[in-house]
Formats: sequence, structure tokens, C-alpha cells
Amino acid sequence: MKASNVVSLNVSKAPAYMDWSQAISGVILSLFMLCHTLFIFSVVFGAKVFNKVALFFEDTGLAQTGGVILALIFLVHFILAARKIPFSFKEQQTVWKHAKMLKHQDTWLWLVQVFTGMSILLLGSIHLWVILNDLPITALKSKLLIQSGLWLYFNILFLLCIALHLGIGLYRVGAKWGFVTRANRSKIKKIVFGLIGALIVLDVISLIRFYFV
Repeated sequence: MKASNVVSLNVSKAPAYMDWSQAISGVILSLFMLCHTLFIFSVVFGAKVFNKVALFFEDTGLAQTGGVILALIFLVHFILAARKIPFSFKEQQTVWKHAKMLKHQDTWLWLVQVFTGMSILLLGSIHLWVILNDLPITALKSKLLIQSGLWLYFNILFLLCIALHLGIGLYRVGAKWGFVTRANRSKIKKIVFGLIGALIVLDVISLIRFYFV
């Protein structure tokens, strides 16, 4: 083949690197939230157990440094994800029109992920600010916070968004990088919805226990 017939394509690898970084940061945040859910759930075994776990994070510095690191990862993840979010009204109209036309479940799951992601950005920033400015974390503080004003409803909405975003996000990472295939898609979806349901149940139980601590 003559050199003149060879077409050289300079394809940038930046989008692939950004997609991988978005996936990795998302998985890290998901693992953190799974651990965070278990930490909060420890209140079910009593205020003393919860306080001991919280004191461990405080004494080791994980509560302070971990909060800052988490906020940075959260910010990076949002910036990377924002590349594909339709912010303008015209873009949103187009996406909504196509979603209704396609009637594909994965498209609707993506829309739910976008909505919950934007909600988490706002609610998560408020949550981190309140928690990190009132250390150390104790069962009593959490109880009083949940019983004050609209904070209980804030937490219900926040935790619901997290459960949905986490489950759908892990599913979409698997679908994008080949872990979810046509053969196992149905099974994986059942596992994902089961995970979402389990997180919601654990969070609701924890909130109820805090309320009556």
C-alpha cells in the first residue's frame, strides 16, 4: 500500500482518560457511601456503639482529612460528569424528547442519574458543611439535628438520591466498560435494584433509630 493512500488519524485519548477517571472516582465514592451507610446503621445497636465508631474516625483524623479528600474527589467526579449533562433548556428539551421517543429503560436510568447527581451536588455540599463544622460526630448531635426543622426530610431526600445515583452509576459503569452484557443485563439490573432497595431500607431504619435515640 502506498504511503499516499494511508490516512493518519490523530485521535485524542483525553476523552477515554476522563471517562476512566469519572468511573474510578464514582466507584470510590460508591464504596465510601456503602461504608458510610454501615457506619450510620451502627446506631441501631445503640448510641454508645455509634459514638465509639465516630470517635475512632475522630481520633485517627479520618473525619477531618477524609472529609476534605472526599470533597475533592466529589468535585472532580462532578466536573468530569458535567461534560455530558444537558444544562441548557434547549438541550434538556432534546434529551427529554428523545427519551420519550426511544422508550428505553437505560435512557431513563441515565436521566435519573443526572437528576440525582445534580441534587447530590447541592444537598451533599450542605451536608458536608454542617457535619465538618460541628465535629465531633455524636449520636446526640445527629438526633437533635434530625429532629430540628426540615432536616429529617432533607436527609430522606439526600439518602434517596444517593441510593439511586450509586446503584444506577455502578450499573452504567459496568455497561460502559463491558462488564454488563446482553446475557447478564437482566440479572445485573435485579442486583442493582436490590442494592438500591437495601440501601434505602438501611437508611430509613437508621433515621428512625436516630429519631428515637
